[in-house]
Amino acid sequence: MYVQRTKVLQISLLAIFSAFLVELIFGLISNSLALITDGIHALLDSVVTMVLLLAARMAMKPADAEHTYGHGKIESLGGMIGGIAIFLIACFFIYESINRLQSPPPDILPGLFAIIAGLYTIGIDIFRLGLLRNSIKKIGGATLKADFYHAFMDLGSTLVAIIGIVLVSYGWYFGDFVAALILGVLLAVLSIKLVYKTALDLTDIISPELVDDVKEIAASTEGVINAEPVLMRRSGDTIFADITISLRADTSFDKAHEISNNVERNIKNKISNSTITVHFEPNWQDVPLDAKILEIAKRVKGVKEVHNVSTHKTKGKTYSNLHVMVDREMNLLSAHKISEVIEQEIHNNIPEIEHATIHLEPFVKIPENFNLEDKITENQIKTILEKYPEIKKIGRIVSLNFENILKIDIDCSFDKELSIEKVHDLISEIEHIIRAKINNAVITIHPEPD
Repeated sequence: MYVQRTKVLQISLLAIFSAFLVELIFGLISNSLALITDGIHALLDSVVTMVLLLAARMAMKPADAEHTYGHGKIESLGGMIGGIAIFLIACFFIYESINRLQSPPPDILPGLFAIIAGLYTIGIDIFRLGLLRNSIKKIGGATLKADFYHAFMDLGSTLVAIIGIVLVSYGWYFGDFVAALILGVLLAVLSIKLVYKTALDLTDIISPELVDDVKEIAASTEGVINAEPVLMRRSGDTIFADITISLRADTSFDKAHEISNNVERNIKNKISNSTITVHFEPNWQDVPLDAKILEIAKRVKGVKEVHNVSTHKTKGKTYSNLHVMVDREMNLLSAHKISEVIEQEIHNNIPEIEHATIHLEPFVKIPENFNLEDKITENQIKTILEKYPEIKKIGRIVSLNFENILKIDIDCSFDKELSIEKVHDLISEIEHIIRAKINNAVITIHPEPD
């Protein structure tokens, strides 16, 4: 895409520079200040086109260690320098026009040569407008649009110059200088606008409406609570946006990443030439108390895992219960200090919690890969289970060794008429007996109705 733009801009540059040479030479020969002034306008267009061409070429160069946002600012810097130079030239022609208006008529008046040069420039401008318009439809690009704008302005200034020359041909010899004065003022205004715009670009100015649009797109993405701040800047054709979104604090990391990708995609659908960076932050608003307590407890140093978090209200007061797992080798004193820290953190962050009851448990990390099964242990467990008449069928018994830990999974069927409370008590009793016989056992019993 950038390669096509540079080819179009190269053709446009050669065309408008040829118009500058023709107008300058024919203007000097025919003594037409209006034509010379319009030639300087063509030179301005050449400078702008050159800057756009350089910008398009620099855009193909990837960002590096010294230019992490790319090289697009070169376009703004070049445009500002060119605008200052053209403004000074425009001031000279305004001064020269006023000076000649106060002087006697010149011996040589513009004539056929000046008109021919003006018509040549009009032809060049029409050619450029057609070339740029077709290219914008096919490949787009801010650089081509900018060059199209300048080509259109150059066409208008050339028409003014020719009108002045025609007036001279009909006897009003001041028409050439008046046209030059008008064009000089036009050039000054255009150059001031160019300098002003490029100077603002260098200060990272961005449209407030565009920022609001990006904020609205981000905030309306599913899962986003709020979107601010939104920081944006432009570098050449590329718009950079740095957005911070708020998500529910209990959102998983994978889900948060998915939401941020959706925000980025939605913004790029609106602004194709954009590079988006999305940051996400937790928002505790509307998050259930259980989730808040879980996150608070998990952040405490020494906590390995938190589960079975619950809250309840009694006589207008809120109480909390949670199970906290710590290193199984830790002594009671150290584990109790961790529970005190958790309770204090819960109270500091959620003052409405009257009291938090913390159940300490040993943490055992189960690895993904186990050693060989222990058939002897499985037979021991089967012997224990056969002593319970409530167990109607003994299913799979899997005992897997790793390090000094034995991971035991048991499937068994109970009388379907037993209450879940009775089943739970039986399971707890069986687990206790197995642990008494087998040290360092991690037991999971899966009950099924028979």
